Amino acid sequence: MNTVITKRTEWVSALRTLPIEDILSTTTQLTDGWKVQSKSLPQSGLGMMKLNDSAFNEPFYLGEIPVSSAWLEVTTLEGQQAEGAAQVMDDRVELAEALALCDAILSAQLSGWEQVASMVDKGMKNREKTRLERKRILAHTKVDFSLLDDVGDEDAKS
Repeated sequence: MNTVITKRTEWVSALRTLPIEDILSTTTQLTDGWKVQSKSLPQSGLGMMKLNDSAFNEPFYLGEIPVSSAWLEVTTLEGQQAEGAAQVMDDRVELAEALALCDAILSAQLSGWEQVASMVDKGMKNREKTRLERKRILAHTKVDFSLLDDVGDEDAKS
């Protein structure tokens, strides 16, 4: 299992490739009976997406995006404690909380961490599959501009 090697910063994006129902049901099952406390109030709202233009490298705002975040502390039935956090481009607070729980479980290797690690592995495979599909599509959209020069010469001769 390569999740141990996967960077913690990639866990949330990997998990986001999975059906939300799977994430919610897994965290509900794993944390049954655990004490879950918010370290900060879970929030949902809009954030401004800021990018830099490629010509002058000046910032501009592309628009608003939905953002949810959660920072939690969990205490297991055995007394183990861990913290987890997540910030996601989605308007559902319950999703951010579930992802924060996954972060806590996996980072501290709490009971059930293997199940979360397996989900992250599956998510990483989904991300790689998407990357390869995009690469394949991009390869099919290349334009050979040298052919345009040939066509232009024939039109000039007529």
